[in-house]
Amino acid sequence: MAKPIVLTAHAAMRIRERAIREEWIEATVLSPTWTENDPRDRQVERRFRPIPEAGNRILRIACVETKFEIRVLSAMFDRRARPKS
Repeated sequence: MAKPIVLTAHAAMRIRERAIREEWIEATVLSPTWTENDPRDRQVERRFRPIPEAGNRILRIACVETKFEIRVLSAMFDRRARPKS
């Protein structure tokens, strides 16, 4: 069974402001194309995925995964995101 995805108040606000669909969040969190550690906080993981319905723009989700849940801290389309070679 998949862990529940929990949005912080900040993430919920940003998702509404940026018109990011719930299914895009779920797909990116559960099946990212690539991941990176956040450079400022090692507990935070950035998960990335291109979104075809948004012109293949790259969605970046900052989240913390615990034993019980995946907490989404923020979500945004990242123009500069590129997988590291």
